[in-house]
Amino acid sequence: MSPTTTRTTADALAQVASDPATIERHFPAAARTAAREGLDGDAAREALLLAIPGDAAYVIEVVSRVYEHGDPAERRAVLLALPALDAPGRPARIGDAALPVVRDALRTNDTRLVGAAVGPYAATHLDDDAWRQAVLKVIFMGIPVEQVSGLAERADAELARMVRDFAAEREAAGRVVPPDALTVLALVDTPDPSPSRAD
Repeated sequence: MSPTTTRTTADALAQVASDPATIERHFPAAARTAAREGLDGDAAREALLLAIPGDAAYVIEVVSRVYEHGDPAERRAVLLALPALDAPGRPARIGDAALPVVRDALRTNDTRLVGAAVGPYAATHLDDDAWRQAVLKVIFMGIPVEQVSGLAERADAELARMVRDFAAEREAAGRVVPPDALTVLALVDTPDPSPSRAD
């Protein structure tokens, strides 16, 4: 079958499994191919990434290259696929090796990328400081905090302090405080400190 022949998703998966370099041709076309077949484009792109053979180091090399060369929709698909690539029991589980991809997405001002970057992979692997900054950026950009995986579990007093400072700056500037700032604060039990009782 020639490179110019219209392929099905199954054809693309088979070729990537045997010749992983072809993913750079199949990944951009995957959403269109999937749409013709009544399939979800992001799921098709995830399947292509999961089909990459080799050890974790090689998989992350290819994943990083696909992300770097992709348009925003393709980059978002890579971010959404990271939890599957890091699934427990997966032979080529990527671990925290894709954090540079997540950090790159979090540096952008693209709400699609930032929203995808704060999924389960970030909840598992981002350190506390980077994760808190990501949550604050989500609030600042108006991305629904429901997109932040693990928010209830990881929200802490330091995040609450950062959100309060952000809210105070907005109020001082006469700007509206995003409702999701209050949503985050409501998750954190931070009682007012009281003097220690002497026994």
